[in-house]
Amino acid sequence: MASAASPPSWVILGTVPRVTTAATADDLPPGTDLSLALKAPPRVALLTIPPRIFPGRTTPANFPSVLAVDASGLILLKADQGPATGPTVIHTPRRRQFGWRPTVAGYFILDATTAASLPLPKPELILHVGHLGLVPSPGGGGHYMVVELQPILGGDTAELLRFSSDVGEWVSKAIRYPLPYRMLSPDGVVSYYGRAWWVDLSWCLLTCDPFQDEPVLRVVPLPPGKVLRCREAWGVLDKYRCVGVSAGKLRFVDMYRRSRGPAQISVWTLDDPDSTEWTLEYEATFAEICDDASYKATALPRKVPVLALIHPTNPDVLYFFLDKYLFGVDVPARKVVECEVYHLVEPPRELVATRFVHAWQLPRALCSGSAKETDNDVSEELQQLHL
Repeated sequence: MASAASPPSWVILGTVPRVTTAATADDLPPGTDLSLALKAPPRVALLTIPPRIFPGRTTPANFPSVLAVDASGLILLKADQGPATGPTVIHTPRRRQFGWRPTVAGYFILDATTAASLPLPKPELILHVGHLGLVPSPGGGGHYMVVELQPILGGDTAELLRFSSDVGEWVSKAIRYPLPYRMLSPDGVVSYYGRAWWVDLSWCLLTCDPFQDEPVLRVVPLPPGKVLRCREAWGVLDKYRCVGVSAGKLRFVDMYRRSRGPAQISVWTLDDPDSTEWTLEYEATFAEICDDASYKATALPRKVPVLALIHPTNPDVLYFFLDKYLFGVDVPARKVVECEVYHLVEPPRELVATRFVHAWQLPRALCSGSAKETDNDVSEELQQLHL
């Protein structure tokens, strides 16, 4: 087992972790709940967890999933605990429910700096992972909030389900829901400026400060001309759009085509956290990128790729999936800056999308190499193109 000699400051973390087996037990140091194979972008870093966290077998339809990462080293993980053997019963002062779910839900907070895990209590209270996020406390100290927005379709209120590391239990609160009658697409939750930002890639963002006693939801529409019809591109839009934080600003990346015009990519920046106005930073067509010598040097085909993510510190650089490659492009310069074969645990390559990778700025402990890390694939022969 080799350790990473010089961990990078940020990594592209695969959403689906590896689960150790009897044959791969050495991948996980004794007494730990996780290990990390830290690889500099555009290689994909992988998380490894033991079967006591995910007792099932990883398949394309059943796998653990990283929902959120934070620069403090915290990781929010969904890991179901096997097939359900009975009904799911919820009995709280605010909610009574009886139903059937195929699996027993499980959610964990992993701490990459200590290699420890914390199972979240009463996982049956969580309704949809696409509305579940992790927000570190603005006060620091390792404190955080796990929060889920539970909209009621057609209603003017929603439930805000909160788990505070200070309290250690779930607390549900009714809050005003400011959107009209339309289903909110569960495209993930971004943590930015001490707030949770629920993303609907076809419509808008909803945001609030979950640490307030009386949180207020605020609507941030997508940039002009970017709102789609309800359910347009449903289930595939995260191949063409994403919302992420880069260089301390919230960015919206769009390459979705509604017409037969040229395929292009554009990046917008939210002017400030309290604004609803977006500024167009740059845009370019994929034909312009493919015409550059740097793209031709990769020998990649001239076809529209799948969006992966935005660089967390350089908003000019975007990453894309194409065939078996993950490559980075300085879009304003129309130049490919990195390109390499990528490896994910799941899904199959034809299903990759932005939700299967996270841009993760590493905590100082991991950057210094003081935490437990493994990189068992260092000797793996990957094709790398030096551009």
